[in-house]
Amino acid sequence: MKRPILIHPDPRLKKVAKPVVDVSDALRELADDMLETMYDAPGIGLAAPQVGVMDRLIVLDCIKKEGESPRPLVMFNPEVIASSEEENTYEEGCLSIPEQYADVTRPADVTVRWIDRDGALQEETFDGLWATCVQHEIDHLEGKLFIDYLRPLKRQMITRKMVKLKREMARAG
Repeated sequence: MKRPILIHPDPRLKKVAKPVVDVSDALRELADDMLETMYDAPGIGLAAPQVGVMDRLIVLDCIKKEGESPRPLVMFNPEVIASSEEENTYEEGCLSIPEQYADVTRPADVTVRWIDRDGALQEETFDGLWATCVQHEIDHLEGKLFIDYLRPLKRQMITRKMVKLKREMARAG
């Protein structure tokens, strides 16, 4: 089931999500809903706070090439346990900040530990777009948005655009 995505500014997007203590059927269903919502948007990552759920859960799939099999990842309590000195800059966007993009610099490689949908501990090193995406989504669990990396003036400009967009959506809805 697709879920509505919160649009910045929304106070829930600035809150720290709480750790998942037990991977329940309800949380697995939430993960499935989030994947459906993410693919439909379309996006490559989505964090539970973006759909109004304050649990430490992210989903991502950075496979974008035609013909390549999707690789949906579901991560409960993801944490970066190592990151490279080397950095990459990618133009980032966010489903909670539609049609706004900006360059963000982050570690090029990160090792992430998480609990999968079966409750098993996983660990993997990501690079390239995957590394950027997983860091972006983990930031959401800390109440941090990609625009928080920008200069105040650019951040305020984007926030004003989002306030206007939300007003227009409220009038249309």
